[in-house]
Amino acid sequence: MPACRILIVAHTPLANALKACAAHVLAELAQDVLTLDVQPTHDTAWGLAQAPALLGASQTPVLLLTDVVGATPYHVACALQQWCAAHGISAQVLTGANLPMLLRSLTYRHEPLPVLLERAQSGGVQGIAAVPSAAPSPSPASA
Repeated sequence: MPACRILIVAHTPLANALKACAAHVLAELAQDVLTLDVQPTHDTAWGLAQAPALLGASQTPVLLLTDVVGATPYHVACALQQWCAAHGISAQVLTGANLPMLLRSLTYRHEPLPVLLERAQSGGVQGIAAVPSAAPSPSPASA
């Protein structure tokens, strides 16, 4: 089974920035990440027009990661999901894109799309943690 494709659709410059961060950690795996940075002047129709160039004729499933529910990149991702369905391509949208989510997606992209979706979501959620304030460390001079 071929690896699922990963497409990040986010407010500019987040899509490319997330890919660059992933390349820092998982260089070879991040090469295949597709990105679509949405400018303030872009709309859903613009994003949908990018589909043939981004997704082409491949039937490989696509995980669409987007940043904010209800924003333009989200609507673009949903339109791309519908475009995929119309072209016989399995696609899922996952919101709240963050680096842990992307790294988990890259690590498990050979899994079937429903499994990848679950792994990506759990990676994103597990990557969020409140770090309690620590008591100040004593300075070396006072020890």
